[in-house]
Amino acid sequence: MSTSLSEVGAEGLIPADAIARLYGQPFLDLPKDLYIPPDALEIILEAFEGPLDLLLYLIRRQNFNILDIPMVEVTQQYLRYIDEVRLTNLELAAEYLLMAAMLIEIKSRLLLPVRPRDGEEDVADPRAELVRRLLEYEKIKLAAHKIDAIPQLGRDVVAAQVYLEQSMPRLPNIDPIDLQAAWRDLVRRARLVAHHHISREALSVREHMARILKALKNQRFIEFRELFSEPIAPGKGIAVIVIHFLALLELAKEGLIDITQAVPFAPIYVRLS
Repeated sequence: MSTSLSEVGAEGLIPADAIARLYGQPFLDLPKDLYIPPDALEIILEAFEGPLDLLLYLIRRQNFNILDIPMVEVTQQYLRYIDEVRLTNLELAAEYLLMAAMLIEIKSRLLLPVRPRDGEEDVADPRAELVRRLLEYEKIKLAAHKIDAIPQLGRDVVAAQVYLEQSMPRLPNIDPIDLQAAWRDLVRRARLVAHHHISREALSVREHMARILKALKNQRFIEFRELFSEPIAPGKGIAVIVIHFLALLELAKEGLIDITQAVPFAPIYVRLS
């Protein structure tokens, strides 16, 4: 951060008419051949994070006791900073004017005589609130510096990526004949431990009688073999055919159907009675 050459340090350290200090020695006059660039004396307030940061900088730079701030000197230095930056950046200086007004108020209250109220022995220090805010800000700022000192990914640490070429393991060559033999061995072992379950299938003659009557309901007659097209379907089994035939005979016995044949060896037809 650049500082003003017109800045005055602590009272008693630098003469009042000194314009600068070099290696601890005050300069009273500027060299005649000294060239000062136009922006050399510019105060860069962007370097501070706010009015409290600037005020804390002024206090710590001159080793003032933060619990006993010399308000006259600090206020004068603070106002000089504001006046110099206001010439070039009025918008930025406006952010610091509130703190400047607070410093002037505290300075005025310290200069005025204060009479203690009835029942009060001590009068509150006008600087107490400012000291509390400065201490809290300094504590937060130190914590922020500690956090910033921690290595961060992308700033201090770079994530390294390493490509390792890994070849796929080669499987041993297997003869198809050996694979077939292994499969046959598995099937043989499975048959040895297999269990054969036998269960009785529930078949109803009455149910098959109803199916036959339903098939004959809308037709005059049906050939005998057509009535068994469903029972002899794959997966039905011989038991279904037997039950279906028994149902046909039961219907004929009860006189519900007629079984006819025109001539020997001719097709057999079934119809409702």
